[in-house]
Amino acid sequence: MNNILRLANLSLLILFPIAWFAPLLRAGLLPIFGLSEISIISGLQSLWDTDVALALLVTFLAIFAPYLKVIGVALIQFGLMRRKVLPALEILGKLAMGDVFLIALYIVLVKGAGGVTVETGWGVYLFTACILASMAISHLTRKR
Repeated sequence: MNNILRLANLSLLILFPIAWFAPLLRAGLLPIFGLSEISIISGLQSLWDTDVALALLVTFLAIFAPYLKVIGVALIQFGLMRRKVLPALEILGKLAMGDVFLIALYIVLVKGAGGVTVETGWGVYLFTACILASMAISHLTRKR
């Protein structure tokens, strides 16, 4: 079981970057003009031009928090870090879940605007699955 948890956790080191570049949503003015795909990375690029404070927050929540958590859990699983750190790492996972909430809120707000078309992309599901898997892995690691 330990090896399965380790492998699952290490696979997140590959899946998270894929989720960052995957299309979260497709948005545009009316469907006739075509839809632009927005990923976490492309959204961050736009944010850096308009709102640096929000860009820093989203960068931390979407990229650094989940990745640091996965690395921390891996260090615990391989006996390179003490288990006492696990509660702090679980907080990082919860912060990353806040980013999923922000994405969902953005989709709901934009869908309410007239003349704007928004379609959810597969990246939302992949990113959410990665966050939830990370939370489950850290919970199971705690029990071991």
